[in-house]
Amino acid sequence: MRYRGTLPTSLLSDTAIRPTEYTRWADAQRRFARRERDAAILAGLLESIPHQGLTLPIVLGVSDRHGDVYVADGHHRAVALMTLRAPRFPFHWYWIKSAGVRIEDRPFPYYLLSPHSD
Repeated sequence: MRYRGTLPTSLLSDTAIRPTEYTRWADAQRRFARRERDAAILAGLLESIPHQGLTLPIVLGVSDRHGDVYVADGHHRAVALMTLRAPRFPFHWYWIKSAGVRIEDRPFPYYLLSPHSD
C-alpha cells in the first residue's frame, strides 16, 4: 500500500518542496495564468478544493543524492493549494534514484524538510 501523508502547504516553496518543471513557484503561477488550458485547470481546482478537499494527492520526488524534495506530479494542485492558503496537503512520494522510481510504502523522510543546522 502506498504511503500517504500530509504536509503543511507552507512547505511548497522555492526552498523546501520545489517544482520540477519550473525554476520557481512564481514561474508556474505566471504560466498557469497565461495559458488558457492551465488557467482552466487551476480555476476548476480553486472551485472544487474548498468543497471536496484535494481528492488526488500530490506526488513528491526525493533525490537520493542531494536530499532535495520536488513536486513530481501535481503542480496545478500545488498552486491551487497555495492560492487558497490551505493548511495541509495529502501526498505520496518516491525516491529519485538512478535505478528508477517507484511510489514508496515506507514513511516519508520528514527530516529532509527540517531546517539544517551548520
